[in-house]
Amino acid sequence: MPRPKDDFDTLYPYRLYDPDDVLDPELMYTVPEIARLLQGLDPDADLDADTEERVLAWTIPWLMEHADDLVINDPVGDEPGYFGIASEDRPAAEIPEDADS
Repeated sequence: MPRPKDDFDTLYPYRLYDPDDVLDPELMYTVPEIARLLQGLDPDADLDADTEERVLAWTIPWLMEHADDLVINDPVGDEPGYFGIASEDRPAAEIPEDADS
């Protein structure tokens, strides 16, 4: 249910971190690890399921917003995908035109 702005003592600007502010350019991270880093936590921090669900919900739009700055690996089997910062020495590979078929 929407609430009036006057219900809140303080309103802050909505800012998203840039990938360079959060991720080490030499490492690749899972979505849950990125979620923790965006909250200022260690990527291995233990979170209860409720908290993890909330921080993950904020992370997916962040990944989409910064998709042009990121690369992802080709997951094997049930392994998660790992995201990292695209760089000149490790840019994203070209996707073949027939990859959709």
